[in-house]
Amino acid sequence: MTRTALIVAMTTAAALAQGCAALRSPPPLDTYELSAPDISGSGGRSRAQILIAEPAALKALDGQNIVIKTGPGVIQYLKGAQWADRLPEIIQARLAETFQKSGRFGGVGKPGEGLAIDYQVLAEIRSFDIRVNGSRSARVEIFVKLLNDRNGVVRAARTFTAAASVSGSSNDDYVAALDRAFGEAATEIVDWTGSAI
Repeated sequence: MTRTALIVAMTTAAALAQGCAALRSPPPLDTYELSAPDISGSGGRSRAQILIAEPAALKALDGQNIVIKTGPGVIQYLKGAQWADRLPEIIQARLAETFQKSGRFGGVGKPGEGLAIDYQVLAEIRSFDIRVNGSRSARVEIFVKLLNDRNGVVRAARTFTAAASVSGSSNDDYVAALDRAFGEAATEIVDWTGSAI
């Protein structure tokens, strides 16, 4: 085989390999966000400035995977789906937006936004999943502490839980239920914070 024929054969083989790899590439994942509930006009108004810190979470919840619980202590991830960002970052952004939409506080922000902070909202995501053993439902559990930023004292602490039934079997249906459960929990967190400070 001549050198030219060898080069042509190698180029053809490489092109075929690339074509086969392209055929085997997985389909794109469905990518989802959460929404911030609109609770404007609810409750009284405080002059307090609130900082929403990024929530803590175990590794299973600290990523883009959407968690499915198939039994006690057993988790899987929703096939063909992902969050648009790390779940703690999405929850932080949507909690901040919910606090802002409420209009109940003098200022609301995230770290680095230059507020003179009165209170920090410190959260820990304990559950954010779809339960499929028995009836299918979304479950959200977030533990929240209100930290007085002036003296470092925890003003109040509470666990917020919410659930929503899943109405279908598609990825959209699963995430819609998680979104509803999160909206309920976020609303309760804002109301509780307003009454606690």
